[in-house]
Amino acid sequence: MQNIIESARTATNALRILFDPTPLQRNEHLSARFDADIWLKREDLSPVRSYKIRGAFNAMRKVLADNPDQDTFVCASAGNHAQGVAFACRHFQKRGVIFMPVTTPRQKIDKTRVFGGDTIEIRLVGDYFDQSLAAAQEFCTEVGGHFLSPFDDDDVIEGQASVAVEILDQLGEAPDLIILPVGGGGLSAGLRSYFRELGAKTEFRFVEPLGGASLTAALEAGTIVTLPRVDSFVDGAAVARIGARPFQALSDIDKRTVYLAPEDRICVTILEMLNVEGIVLEPAGALSIDVLPDLADEIRGKTVVCVTSGGNFDFERLPEVKERAMRFSGQKK
Repeated sequence: MQNIIESARTATNALRILFDPTPLQRNEHLSARFDADIWLKREDLSPVRSYKIRGAFNAMRKVLADNPDQDTFVCASAGNHAQGVAFACRHFQKRGVIFMPVTTPRQKIDKTRVFGGDTIEIRLVGDYFDQSLAAAQEFCTEVGGHFLSPFDDDDVIEGQASVAVEILDQLGEAPDLIILPVGGGGLSAGLRSYFRELGAKTEFRFVEPLGGASLTAALEAGTIVTLPRVDSFVDGAAVARIGARPFQALSDIDKRTVYLAPEDRICVTILEMLNVEGIVLEPAGALSIDVLPDLADEIRGKTVVCVTSGGNFDFERLPEVKERAMRFSGQKK
């Protein structure tokens, strides 16, 4: 990625045809609880209820600028990238073929159909994202489509960096700390690269689900590895292998800045944000808030931005979330 400051600003301006900046909101409840100035970057309030629309739109925009006749776009997604691609396909009136795991929550499948309309086709393949990914890439080669990676693409990373542009515009200064969820790594790579290029002193903390810690594994091995097993509960971040391009941007971080969030504890956070704040977050969207207790001593008195990356929560999962939260709290064995 070259000159990400300029390219991310261009991507941000282009996105305005689709939606206004997502809110950056100071959260009084969390600020009081942790004695810090805590802000939530509400990516759960984008048109597709996640930040994924940014990278999908930016990548498709740039492909079509170079090749207006490209008529088929293919992607693999556990749900949020699928919705972003579907939204972009409808906007550009291009065909999209979207591969999703059979375990994808029904809510995400239905919303993808709504956003894409008659421009898209959905294929449910594989139990995990990586199986869907392999099928999508094979199909893309067969039909001569353009593959839109959910994270391992410079244009996608550039699009996700628009979150950083908006944070700075809205806050008026660089925060002390930004907390980011990590799945394939596109969001983290985009924001960290942007702030680093600016020369800002902002520090970063990264959060992975315990059952899908691909960045942690890569940092420990010094190279990208594939996890032998992934817990799919945090479907928006349950990736067995971090992207090559994101890891290139993140390979020099201190592994002590990466935190692991137990799936049952994330359920406690989801319920707290729903019951106390009226904010609906999916498991991946709750990661940045879930880790706050682990950082309590470090963040006291600081300005902290938590990126709530997604709100595509299927309420049919609520009984499971309640049960897992009770299990973590010791109320149920």
